[in-house]
Amino acid sequence: MIASRNTGAVAAAATLLAAAPLSAIFQTWTWLIQCVIAVAVVAGVAALTRLVRAPLWGQVLGMLVALLLALTWLFPSGSELLTFLPTPATIEHFADLLAGSAQDMRSYGVEVPDTDPLLFITVLGVGGVAVLVDLLAVGLRRPALAGLPMLAIYSVPVAVYVDSVPPAPFVVGAAGYLWLLVTDNVDRVRRFGRRFTGDGRDVDVWEASPLASAGRRLAVVGVVVAVALPLAVPGMTGGLLDTLSGGTGNGSGTGRGAGGSSGRIDLFASLAGQLNQSEVADLVKVTTSEPNPFYLRYAVADELRPSGFQARNPSGRPANRDLPDPTERAGQGVQQIRYQATVEVTKSLSMSLMPVYAEPVRTEGLNSNWLYDPSQQVIFSNRENSRGRKYSFDYVRSTYTPAALRAARPLPADHPVRRQLTATPGPVPEVEELVKGLTQGKRTDYDRVLAIYQHFSAENGFSYRLSTESGSSGQDIVNFLTNKVGYCQQYAAAMAWLVRSAGIPARVAFGFTNGSKRDGDTYTLTNLNLHAWTEVFFDGIGWVPFDATPAYGVPGSTRSAWAPDTDAPEPSSPETGATDSPTGPDSSAGPAGPDNADRDTDSGLSLGGETPAEQPPVWPWWTAGVLALLALLAVPALRRLALRRRRAGRADAMVATAAGDDTPSADGKPVMVVEADASRARADAHAAWAELLDTMVDFKVRVDQTETPRATADRLVRDALADDTAAVGAARLLGRAEERARYARNPLTGEPLPPALRAIRGALATRADRRTRLVATVLPPSVLLRWRIALADASGRLVALTGRIRYRLLRWNPRRMLADRAAR
Repeated sequence: MIASRNTGAVAAAATLLAAAPLSAIFQTWTWLIQCVIAVAVVAGVAALTRLVRAPLWGQVLGMLVALLLALTWLFPSGSELLTFLPTPATIEHFADLLAGSAQDMRSYGVEVPDTDPLLFITVLGVGGVAVLVDLLAVGLRRPALAGLPMLAIYSVPVAVYVDSVPPAPFVVGAAGYLWLLVTDNVDRVRRFGRRFTGDGRDVDVWEASPLASAGRRLAVVGVVVAVALPLAVPGMTGGLLDTLSGGTGNGSGTGRGAGGSSGRIDLFASLAGQLNQSEVADLVKVTTSEPNPFYLRYAVADELRPSGFQARNPSGRPANRDLPDPTERAGQGVQQIRYQATVEVTKSLSMSLMPVYAEPVRTEGLNSNWLYDPSQQVIFSNRENSRGRKYSFDYVRSTYTPAALRAARPLPADHPVRRQLTATPGPVPEVEELVKGLTQGKRTDYDRVLAIYQHFSAENGFSYRLSTESGSSGQDIVNFLTNKVGYCQQYAAAMAWLVRSAGIPARVAFGFTNGSKRDGDTYTLTNLNLHAWTEVFFDGIGWVPFDATPAYGVPGSTRSAWAPDTDAPEPSSPETGATDSPTGPDSSAGPAGPDNADRDTDSGLSLGGETPAEQPPVWPWWTAGVLALLALLAVPALRRLALRRRRAGRADAMVATAAGDDTPSADGKPVMVVEADASRARADAHAAWAELLDTMVDFKVRVDQTETPRATADRLVRDALADDTAAVGAARLLGRAEERARYARNPLTGEPLPPALRAIRGALATRADRRTRLVATVLPPSVLLRWRIALADASGRLVALTGRIRYRLLRWNPRRMLADRAAR
């Protein structure tokens, strides 16, 4: 039994180790915490069912029920009983999560955020594999076959993560599988008996033999070859060898970030499913009172690392409260007008960010789970997603004159915004030289930014294309500036990088252009309208947008007076405010064609992930889990305590039953005549004897049901109580009481049986080791033995009932009835 428990624990641990490759497709470790909880519950229930000697089908049923309870507790629908008992509404909630997981698989790219549907399908899959591994390794004693469901976990990230899974998670999963095989082999050797070396000498179980050592060496060599072979043979890896050797992008979506690090999916990866579809998908409908609105934003990437721009963790306060008023910083040359907008997100778009126009000042239709980050100007949530939501908000549209931007003073060198948002991964000589040449002689920050912005023009050789071209520099920023071919991600990130190199804060914003689907004041934004642009910070003004992507390549592109279209045949109007480019069917005309949406999300400058920073606190889950585990573990102990108190109370009450008369004594007081109740005395002697036997079971003293009470008491004295006089007398007293209750006409009465039981229990506890005392208190073996016997009896009765029903049904079998009729 101990070996089975060990193998079951190792099977659970091996399942979790096999799930290590999932770390490559999730942004955080929430999935691991939830999988550990689910697998621990499954393994614990499996151990308990084996402890009570449940049949194999009972073990599987128990593990499945445990997995259901764990999923109910981890992903509640709000209608559960006692927070973990499922209801019909819970099953419907699980069905919705399964449907949502299919949508999220199409909507998100690697690395995926912690959405409930994706976490649910992950925990369900890992928990189901844990059940199969336990069944194969422990129930059927076929641990080698357990590698198949463990391999199924590994195949998921390999199929999803096109950049190939790193080798380290595979090594971790293989180590778990080898651990399971070694544990099973050791258990088999222990069951067999002695082990022998090649010389015929018997050895200890853990002493290495030549055959075992050779087997372990072969296993290690096999794992090493399995890991190293894909790295060495061309064509057997999806880019890992290129990453290690410093290869460059291939122009088809495997470009690398600056500094030669492996490229990662950017913020558009949250919409990769829609972007990669050939058909057009409606994502957002927005109605605004602004005649010519700017882009609808949903995220920013403001942290520049060697792998490219990434999203910094947002933080803020509830968006349904008063938001900062941007009109307080309005100055000369800055026009600010307040507008109102209503956004309806379709079910095709699901993310933890809400699309809004820049500088919202009030929201309606959003609860306190949605937060607003004033520095990033984004609305996000750690608990909900945007799918199918409708909300309204007021916002301030700011427009600027070039004169106002030229009047902005440079930020001091120690300003927090400048320190944080001008950082670059390191000096790149090509970038530094280009920036120095572009900004030479420029006296204001705006003139420097405008010079960099105007550099990305057709006159300088830049063009729009959905895929980038490979280069020889090993850095995407240099490759793009050299090849001058790319789409919105490359233009936005490259301009932000150059502006930062000039010492001016810059970041990349993400959202939707206005598109061409317009019905009055309502715009229907599709996957063709996804876009990225640059935002530059000016002191006293704030974040000002610059869109360096060629206008002909972006449906619904918008230009402004401070950032005019550099490729336009005529200069834009110098009037204050924004002017839209044509939004009709021809607005997309140009080299890219009408279907030139930014759908190639894996190439060029990497812009990082979109994970909101603040994760929901984990300690309530851990606290609830610990309390639930303690309550579960306390059930046997409470059962044992209740049984002991009931037996002790019966014995105390049986000392005597009073039947008095009014005969006075010599001192004039009435005399109480005490008479023994024989039937009560026998029942209490039996109860005390049953308590003694349970105590012996708890403290690992052998119980032989074929012995007489006196023989059992003598053996107990001889084996465990020889040095304790009080306990010796108590054992003999209980043996004599049980013997009289069984065989004598008059049972033993008037003897204190509960104190005798306490004396024996104290002596056995003093003699036992610490582990035995702990098990006797927390998980009393006597209670578990009773449950196991009861379960076996119930299973036997069920089998017998099934046999009787089957026999009765066979009487009505048509073949048998025809045979009986033919015999007549």
